[in-house]
Amino acid sequence: MLNRELSTAMMVAVGAFALGMASYATAGLIPMIEIELSVSVSLAAQLVTAFTLAYGLGSPLLVAVLPAHRQRIGLLGSLAVFVIANVASALANDIVTLVVLRAVAGIGAGVYLALGIAAAASLAGERRRGKAIAIVMGGMASGTVLGVPVSLLLAERLGWQAAFWLIAMLGGVTLLGMLWRLPTLPDTPSVSMRSKLAVMADRRVVAILGVSLLAAIASLGMYTFIAPFVAAYAESETISVTPYLWVWGIGGVVGSFLVGAVVDRVRGPKVTLGIMLLLATALILLPVLAPYRLAMTMLPLVVWGAVGWALQVPQNDELFKARSMAGDGHLAIALNESALYLGSAIGSAVGGVILAMQWPVWGLAVGAAAIAMLGAVLQCALVVQEGRRVRELDAPVA
Repeated sequence: MLNRELSTAMMVAVGAFALGMASYATAGLIPMIEIELSVSVSLAAQLVTAFTLAYGLGSPLLVAVLPAHRQRIGLLGSLAVFVIANVASALANDIVTLVVLRAVAGIGAGVYLALGIAAAASLAGERRRGKAIAIVMGGMASGTVLGVPVSLLLAERLGWQAAFWLIAMLGGVTLLGMLWRLPTLPDTPSVSMRSKLAVMADRRVVAILGVSLLAAIASLGMYTFIAPFVAAYAESETISVTPYLWVWGIGGVVGSFLVGAVVDRVRGPKVTLGIMLLLATALILLPVLAPYRLAMTMLPLVVWGAVGWALQVPQNDELFKARSMAGDGHLAIALNESALYLGSAIGSAVGGVILAMQWPVWGLAVGAAAIAMLGAVLQCALVVQEGRRVRELDAPVA
């Protein structure tokens, strides 16, 4: 029987599955939307921009202004907004309306995930908090790896609107389940807006967010360029990048689910340090192995996917731990999601500039590995700080 403490995490994870689909499926729908709505590719691409910017920048603002005693309503309300925005997206018949609706869906998605992770973590308790967060992040990863191809296949058969209908249906099922089974969330201390803004003055929080940002620049930034990397080392011009994307994604799903048990047994900063070192190693191995045989890169790809997705479990766990007593743990988690989207945007932009300057494609992987190592160095400082803090707590009182 499913542990009662983790049942909320399972419910939130189903919604996170829909979020994972919504975050990445839109890019695959662009060619279809371009033709049906008679717009340019660049204009249709703004659907992705609208979603990600609203997700990364708008959701922390709404999480910040949400009263402490309204977390349950905020969780249900944000999911309802996400569902309605996707239904409306399926019904939209012009690009401007669709862009606005994707922005609304992005805000709903960001608020839902931040509040959902916080709710699952608080209800699971300290001993199972890592596993609860891992379940939610595993749902997100599964939506990206498994849900996106299914939604795009459906869109190819029934039209691009079908993808949004599928996302809305999954979100709606989650919403009904939560209305029926979501328990009362633990009381959170009421915090003034001025006190909430103090989260950005917390050096520990800023350092954790810095590691997440660097990891996203390295991992998600490099992910954008898997296709040109594979093409550069392919022996045939007709090689498909799909198997390599699947290997990366499957690694992500496995890593997201398995890391939870590790986080519940090993201190989070040490787990994150190990992940950053593995990420740097996997990225540097790509250009090392590819010249010999491209298929040999499958191993670093699966490791990269696993640790890249797994990272956010110890990161969110540490942020919640650092700020839950202050009443703004959910805001810290929302800021972490913003760091991921910002890092992805920075990594993609810098990588695009590097390719435009006609640098060799292996330089992308080497640069990403260097950024991951920089994150590992920053994480070393957090490990030392955590060790000092634990020793102070364990020291006998004179």
